[in-house]
Order: sequence, then C-alpha cells, then structure tokens
Amino acid sequence: MEEIVKQPLKRQLRRLASERPYQLAAASAVALVLASGTGALLTGADEAPAAAQAPVAAAELRDDTVASRGQARVETAPSTAAPSTASATPSASATSATPTPDPTREPEPAKAPASKTLDYDYQAQTTYYNCGPAAVRHALSAAGIARSQDALGAGLGTDEMGTDSAQDTTRVLNATVKGEPYRTRMIPGGAATPAQMDRLQADVVAAISAGRGVVVNVAGSVTDTAGGWHSFPGGHYVAVVGYRDEGRTVKIADSADPAAASYWVSTIALANWAATRGYSA
Repeated sequence: MEEIVKQPLKRQLRRLASERPYQLAAASAVALVLASGTGALLTGADEAPAAAQAPVAAAELRDDTVASRGQARVETAPSTAAPSTASATPSASATSATPTPDPTREPEPAKAPASKTLDYDYQAQTTYYNCGPAAVRHALSAAGIARSQDALGAGLGTDEMGTDSAQDTTRVLNATVKGEPYRTRMIPGGAATPAQMDRLQADVVAAISAGRGVVVNVAGSVTDTAGGWHSFPGGHYVAVVGYRDEGRTVKIADSADPAAASYWVSTIALANWAATRGYSA
C-alpha cells in the first residue's frame, strides 16, 4: 500500500519541479502536505487521496505569489501623474482692477469749454423803448428761434415806459424755449456781492454752453474791455451771447446803437451794471 501511494507522489513532485521558478515555493509546500498526509491516507480508505488535494493548494499559492509580485511592481513604479498646476497664480477675478460700476451714480456733466460765442441775428431796437423785446429777440435768435420785436413786446407788456423787469423776460423766454430752462436772478443791492458775481458767471457759462443767450436788465454806466463807455441811467436791456476765459468776460449784444452793436465786458462789471435789477439765464 505504501508503495502505491509513493508512486503518484513522485510523479507529482517531478511535475511541480518543472514549473516556473516562482512556483518552487508552492511545490515545497505541496511536498510537505503530501508527506504529512501519507500516514493519514494509510489509516483510512474512505478519505480523499492527498494527491487530489495538492493541485488546489498549489493553485492557491500561485495566485498569492502572483498577487504579491504585481503589488510590489505597483508600489515601486515611479509616479507618472502630472504635477499639480495649482500654483500661486491669482484668478482673473482676483487680479482685475476694473471697478464695478455703480448703476445708481449719476454721470458727471461734461465740462464747459473755456470760451464760446453763439451765432445770433442782430437787430437794432425799432423804438426807443423796445430794448426789452430786442434783447429777448437776440437771445432767441442765438437758439435758432425767430421772433419779431412787436410780437415779443406784446408778450412782455412793453410800452413807452419800457419793459418792467427781468421776471417778464424770463416768462416770455420760457414760453418760447422748450423745457422752460430760464430762471430769474435778482441783484437788489446797489452793488453785486462776490457770490452774485460768481452766480452770474456760472449762469452765463451754463446757458451759453447749452446754446441759449442771457438777457440782462442794467442801469447806469459800464466801460467795456476796449475802453468804450455805455450809459443808460434810466435802465436798459442787453443780451449776453458769448463768454471768454471760463466766463470771466462776456460778449454783449446791444440794440441801442448799431455802431456799437457788440462789445466785451468783465463779468464783475456786468454784475454791478445789473445791480438793483436782475437777469434771465
């Protein structure tokens, strides 16, 4: 009986020895199992032969061995993953220096030019008392609006005593110009204050920049920038149709004398000339 068991055992050992080198460990283990199992086979014929169990054990060992080698190769292989590109480069939103516009903020008005003169249609006053209608006509013609002195005189209430005040010229100008942009500014004292001079300068620049002439009710005398003298003790109306030097000097359209149809005066002189009266701008 022992000889019968040894013959299959020898054949099994020779077959295992011919396997690849990494299976030698499995063969040794199988030999140990077979050797120890010989006695057990001799003791009972109804138990499974040891030779039948050997391939299962060898297969299990081969799988474990292959798994160990594969795991080792994975652990020792150099990493081929691309290096991280997450550097200190800031995002586009972080580096953007463009401020977020505020939709509630009103846009800044355009800056007025340092000098501007309007084109206008000059006409001498048709009567000695029609200076008011003539000055309003000059201002309207600078805005491209044509009106006769008679039509304007009727609206102003002009008579042989003249036109009452700057409030009347403001009323008629607003009745003719779209948007009613004119306002009356009074200079009640005997001389203009610095604040009133600044106000007149700002009003002239704003009106002329918008294409509108200014009508001023004056009284007394003034000397223009060329040395000319202009005197109206009982009162007079003139139109401002231009400015220079950011409004420090203004151009006057005067209907009283065609020989002196226009001239330049300082805004300070004009403000004092309009003292006790006022203007429409």
